[in-house]
Amino acid sequence: MTTPAIRIHYFTDVLCVWAYLAQIRLDELIKQFGDDVDVSYHFIPIFGCTANRIGEGWKDKGGFDGFSKHTHEVCEAYPYVHLHADVWKQNAPRTSASCHFFLKSVQLLQDKGIIPSDKQEQYDGKSIFEELVWRTRLAFFRDAKDVALLDVQLDIARSLSLPEDTIVEQMHNGEAMAELCRDIELRDEFKVEGSPSYILNEGRQKLYGNVGYRIIEVNVLEILNKPKSETSWC
Repeated sequence: MTTPAIRIHYFTDVLCVWAYLAQIRLDELIKQFGDDVDVSYHFIPIFGCTANRIGEGWKDKGGFDGFSKHTHEVCEAYPYVHLHADVWKQNAPRTSASCHFFLKSVQLLQDKGIIPSDKQEQYDGKSIFEELVWRTRLAFFRDAKDVALLDVQLDIARSLSLPEDTIVEQMHNGEAMAELCRDIELRDEFKVEGSPSYILNEGRQKLYGNVGYRIIEVNVLEILNKPKSETSWC
């Protein structure tokens, strides 16, 4: 009998630099474990209002300019990522929520089978949806584009030949918003603290923040290797 894949609920904000840095670890996890893991993507509004979180929250540290400097300092230790010189200073998005709204609409296309969910070699082993999320992060962090704007979002969708009219229709009719609201509900149910967060083992295991790959790996291996008949130690 085939062993069911391990469900991993992965929560991020698309504007979170720690999630940007963590992408390489997620890619390696999926590459290493293949069909043994099933990653479910969820979005949470850490940067739901950047005017408040950065403009007000960082007022004494330089506001958006100070946060840009902080972002560059964070990335200094990670030479594999690309960062625009004026990130958070040029075309700073007002919110991440509108981008998440757009991404959930495309995720729906995958759930409905309108776009394939299989991993594709042309996208370095990512599905089309996963590639879209990555290109959206690149558009902001590498290219300093305002990914809160629908025009920018549709430009990225167009680069992947995604059906723009269907994406927008699901945003108009409430389907994508319902999915985004469900992500918020799951955030609260799992008591997710921030981005990125991995939720495993029906919520019993939670990995949050800048967690090293080996820590993520060993948690997955523990679940995979756990005997089904093992009794609780409690």
